[in-house]
Amino acid sequence: MYAVSDEFLTAVQENTRTYYWSGTITTTAGKVYDFDYKNIVKGNGYVTSKCCSSSEIELGTVYSAEMGITLYSDVDRYTLEDAEVELYYHLLLSDGTYETVPMGIYEVAEANRTLNCLEITAYDYMLRFDKDFSSTDSTGTAWGFISLCCTACDVECAHTQEEIEAMANGNITLSIYSENDIETYRDVLYYVAQILGGFFIINRTGQLELTEFDSRPTRDMDFMLQSLFRRC
Repeated sequence: MYAVSDEFLTAVQENTRTYYWSGTITTTAGKVYDFDYKNIVKGNGYVTSKCCSSSEIELGTVYSAEMGITLYSDVDRYTLEDAEVELYYHLLLSDGTYETVPMGIYEVAEANRTLNCLEITAYDYMLRFDKDFSSTDSTGTAWGFISLCCTACDVECAHTQEEIEAMANGNITLSIYSENDIETYRDVLYYVAQILGGFFIINRTGQLELTEFDSRPTRDMDFMLQSLFRRC
């Protein structure tokens, strides 16, 4: 969960909002290209992120977020292989200032060019865990397996060892037997998340984060329904 100010929470629920998007593209060679709303083709751009399928709630999911955007840009698309795209959302608050919220870090998977535009499709760091997992017989705690995956796939973990061990089943010993269907480090994370009763995501700063389902209410639906009826 990304913490924003109370003013942001108020402004984002208004019927009308003033905001803009910006971002940076960093190539593997270290070249940085900044862009803002003036470079973004109107009516396009998306971020798709989910923790479960559309039909049911699942434990242990390891979905990757996808980002797509079309820019007015003359950048050579061939220089963008595996480039990183950082995206930001800026919302105008009641005091006249803008609050900036990071919307994730993505690695370019496809870059196509039209006459004046550059079309980019990118995914977050979850795809790094698609690397082959070679061990066929191993034991360890949830933290041990998470740390192993993060180190092998060059992704920072958002949690400390103490935080993972404090979760349900966080301090028990887990085993991978020789006969298993694990092929990648992402598969390992899938089973660890199931044991811990949650799901893995890549958070807004590019870290691997385990999120647990919570039984506490986060929004008053009665109020939302009443508001919708008033608008109708």
